[in-house]
Amino acid sequence: MAAPSLLAVFAHPDDESLAAGGVLARHAAAGARTAVVTATWAEGTRRAEELAEAVRILGAGEPRLLGFADARVPESAPGEARLCDAPLDEAVRRLVAHIREVRPEIVVTHDAYGGLTGHPDHVHTHRVTVLAARAAGLEQLYPQAGAAWQPRALYLATHPHSAVAALREVVGGRIAERSVTAAHSVPEAYSVPDEQVTATVDVGPWLDQKTAAILAHRSEVARGAAPGLIAGLPPTARERLLSTEWYIRHDLAPAAGAQCELTADPCPVIGG
Repeated sequence: MAAPSLLAVFAHPDDESLAAGGVLARHAAAGARTAVVTATWAEGTRRAEELAEAVRILGAGEPRLLGFADARVPESAPGEARLCDAPLDEAVRRLVAHIREVRPEIVVTHDAYGGLTGHPDHVHTHRVTVLAARAAGLEQLYPQAGAAWQPRALYLATHPHSAVAALREVVGGRIAERSVTAAHSVPEAYSVPDEQVTATVDVGPWLDQKTAAILAHRSEVARGAAPGLIAGLPPTARERLLSTEWYIRHDLAPAAGAQCELTADPCPVIGG
């Protein structure tokens, strides 16, 4: 069976490679249509240029940008609202237009926590994507955004509780640092109970592509963000850190003869 078309929606340039680079490369290698929408940063900025290189490495064509500003970097989209401050209806409308143009069978995005760090842009991108994935299939919503298209399933990129200890062994507490208040920060990682994970994907065969896409975000490497941390790891540690991806599936359409698209394992029909 042919691999299904896939649209990945993430908050910032580099999230697509870190969270779902293996699945994107895997589906592209199988001949599926793949595409990436990034919620923040604008065309002409350095990170948008790096995103374009990373997306091409993953076989996902040219990047698509919603054009909102990063919550912490206002110059990321001059003249635009921060993603978290923009009217929700406008953010959903912009994403619906991309979903209807790409017409993917599955959509991939952040989980409800926004991944391990709980970044507010990640959390809000999750909310916008969940709404847009449903709205795209309703013809009377956003009629100017194109003909209605309903993706079959939504996959949330996540981490199970059992994986966090191993990740800490590789990179230490830095992977889970987040600001709690202006006064202090504590190490904490957002993860889900293992039983909530519905797809565990071995992306080892596409690890070189995934790593190259991560390192294409050179400004993030230079400032010591996650791509920079990965750049400094030996190959064995990179493999341990990056060769598995975890997802939570939510069905959006009836699944007669369903298949778990990210793993190619057979799935029962809902309610069966």
